[in-house]
Amino acid sequence: MVTLNYRDSRPIYEQIREGLKRLIVTGALAAEERLPSVRTLATQLSINPNTIQRAYAELERDGYCYSVPGKGSFVSGSADMSEKRRGELKERLCALAAELKFLGVAEAELVALVRGAAADGGKKEEKA
Repeated sequence: MVTLNYRDSRPIYEQIREGLKRLIVTGALAAEERLPSVRTLATQLSINPNTIQRAYAELERDGYCYSVPGKGSFVSGSADMSEKRRGELKERLCALAAELKFLGVAEAELVALVRGAAADGGKKEEKA
C-alpha cells in the first residue's frame, strides 16, 4: 500500500499523504472506500499513530478523504479531486521547468523530456 523511504528528505507524514493521494487518484482506493485505521497503518509501517493522524488530517483538508466519528476515514467521492491533482502537478511541472531553464537547459530539451516522460508513463529508464 504505502511505503516509506527513510532516506527521503520529506517528513514521514508527507510520504504517507503522497502515497495515499497516489492510491486515491489512480483508483486503487475507490470513492467511499474506508482507509486503514490509524492504529492499523501505524502498526504496519512501525511508526507513531500521531504521524498517520497528521497525514489523514492533511488529506481531509485537501479534500481527498473525510472522517466519520467512530467509523474511520473514507475516500472522498469528490468529482473535482482529479482536476485538483492535475492542477497541483502542472504547477510542480512549471516550477521544475523554470528551474531547469534557469540552469541552462534548452527549451527543445525540456520539450523532449516531457514528451519522453509522457511516452513511457513517467517510468525512469534504468541503464545497466
